[in-house]
Amino acid sequence: MAKTDGPTRDEILRFVAESPGRVGKREIARAFGVKGGERIQLKNLLTEMAEEGLLAKTGKHIGMPGKLPRVTLLVVTGRNDDGDLVAEPTQWDDDDGAKPKVTLVGKGPAPAIGDRLLARISQDADERPLGRVIKVIERRPATTLAVLERFGDKPQLTPITKKERDVYFLDPADVKDVASNTLVKIEVDRRRSARIVEVVGPVGSEQAVSLIAIHAHGIPDRFPERVLVEAEAATPARLESGREDWRDVPFVTIDPADAKDHDDAVFAEPDPHNEGGAIVTVAIADVAHYVTTGSAMDEEARLRGNSTYFPDRVVPMLPERISNDLCSLREGEARAAMAIRMVFAADGRKQRHSVHRILMRSARRLSYQEAQTIADGKASDISGQIQDLWNAYAILKRGRQSREPMELDLPERKILLTPEGEVLRVVVPERLDAHKLIEEFMIQANVAASETCEAKRIPLLYRIHDAPGLDKIDALREFLATLEIRLARGTRMRPSHFNDILSRVEGTPNAQLVNEVILRSQSQAEYSPDNLGHFGLNLRRYAHFTSPIRRYADLIVHRALIRAEGLGEDGLTDDEIASLTVIGEEISATERRSMLAERDTIDRLIAGWLADKVGATFEGRIAGVTKSGLFVKLAESGGDGFIPISMLANEYMIYDEDAHELVGETSGVTYRLGDRVTVRLMEAAPISGALRFEIEDHEATAAPKKRARRPMRPVRRNSRPSFKRGKR
Repeated sequence: MAKTDGPTRDEILRFVAESPGRVGKREIARAFGVKGGERIQLKNLLTEMAEEGLLAKTGKHIGMPGKLPRVTLLVVTGRNDDGDLVAEPTQWDDDDGAKPKVTLVGKGPAPAIGDRLLARISQDADERPLGRVIKVIERRPATTLAVLERFGDKPQLTPITKKERDVYFLDPADVKDVASNTLVKIEVDRRRSARIVEVVGPVGSEQAVSLIAIHAHGIPDRFPERVLVEAEAATPARLESGREDWRDVPFVTIDPADAKDHDDAVFAEPDPHNEGGAIVTVAIADVAHYVTTGSAMDEEARLRGNSTYFPDRVVPMLPERISNDLCSLREGEARAAMAIRMVFAADGRKQRHSVHRILMRSARRLSYQEAQTIADGKASDISGQIQDLWNAYAILKRGRQSREPMELDLPERKILLTPEGEVLRVVVPERLDAHKLIEEFMIQANVAASETCEAKRIPLLYRIHDAPGLDKIDALREFLATLEIRLARGTRMRPSHFNDILSRVEGTPNAQLVNEVILRSQSQAEYSPDNLGHFGLNLRRYAHFTSPIRRYADLIVHRALIRAEGLGEDGLTDDEIASLTVIGEEISATERRSMLAERDTIDRLIAGWLADKVGATFEGRIAGVTKSGLFVKLAESGGDGFIPISMLANEYMIYDEDAHELVGETSGVTYRLGDRVTVRLMEAAPISGALRFEIEDHEATAAPKKRARRPMRPVRRNSRPSFKRGKR
């Protein structure tokens, strides 16, 4: 790289290493006085250093690879052999490394296991990380879950989360009526003594399964009394100064048939001034009116970050008085809302939009199925509202097709429960045009919201999705080569490139496999005040605006719009603007926490459902290949299980990471990602959600192209089968 007047590599490394938190290109440029055209050279230099492994880049953030920032947000996970508390960072950008264990030292605020805290990071003589507590951000809940087991006449409480190593012993007289293997809720004081406060039920019950996930992942599931009192005191919004009266606009809500809240409504009409165009209005419940900055509800909503959804329950971000009542756009009832009115040309391009704070009244409540039936002409639509919506959707589809977002085909399964809470069956819900209509309307409203704030120079939280990293693209290229699909080196990947690959395999035996591998090549979406755009949707700016009752990010965007458009005194505050980076990191973490809890619950429910089917055979596909064995996804239920390498063949197995396959050294038998398999269920563990299979039959996908590969790692057959789930 040509010499510039900017900083050298050594100067950049020293600056990043000594900075108290994360930095980005902007901070580096400011520190070294880089301006104008030199910024491009600085960007190129930082990219080179990241590719060489000298720096770690996550979005616009830059850090030292494998190193913690000087001040880090941690969660206390347990104690070490010396009895000291140990914590992990809530975020860790090194995909290839385990989270570092930080030993807490000093005489600062006293945390407990499960607490989230800010700590100043240093190192001991052996370069192991130490953390000095600055502030405890969140105290662990006063209660947790444990399994009561009996060993002879001695009852014992074992916490359900692996991060808690303590075992509590109880007086037999206190639990004489509680059976062994019962899930109980316990109250733990700061001295580590416990008492049972609730008997939940057998550990395999569906109620117990979701509660295990809630407590294992530290999801707050009880609202503090002050939050409930504040929510109950809220009164319906009126047509106060600055709020427009849109109660005569015939909005429609379209939601799942079993939805209890309705936070978005839509309306469309032809554009009288633009032939073939349409005007689309999206109205979203005005949560900011009820949940104001710094209030008890606001603090709790930020702590939760989002609602968490399980097959048998929802852990909401906001109390029911807000989410299911005052902010539910019920048919025929006046409700406060934020509305974005968008004008589209006939080719689907948005010409302009405006933001309004309104009082509205939903004219109709429809399920997705009902809306689809009307659109298909199988039911009457007296007012023509649904037809106007479909006409507008046809216009927006033209814009979507021109934009070319990534179109992955990965249907999601849904667990249906009986009234008693038992698994009835697992289904793949039909994907209707009604779903796609609402999705596209919401995407356009999200774009308009971000554009409004940006135009008025009001900071906000973007929903960012970075382009895939070079290492993941290289791995994808190697894999596609085995299918004789060429991906040229140096190609700047766009969503259209991925769509082209997907179209080439559509309808072939490798279609699902390629969809899965492309998904794994993508970066993870997150929230940040630094706009990187949304790669998957192929949008330059994007922010979540449409679900403020269940996502804190959307509430922040509502407040930003109120400030940008001068729509009230309850807009985004200066303090919130200064904290946007931290808020973005926190709610990105809570989102991942909910996703893990939801996935764990599904795993446990499926394992419990299959527990009495040990010995039965099932059809499935290989969903993951590791040096330890194979992960298999069952076709009917979507259940995930593991086949240890010892159960595959009595020979050395060679692991080819690029081709996602295990190959028998002698026989040449090949197990490859995407292969169809028939497996026998050998073991099901409902508490952990683990399934173990063995191969009954194996149907390979299309034979891979023979090519020269780098030396592959032989994996010795393990003589003792292991029942470890491993990482995927």
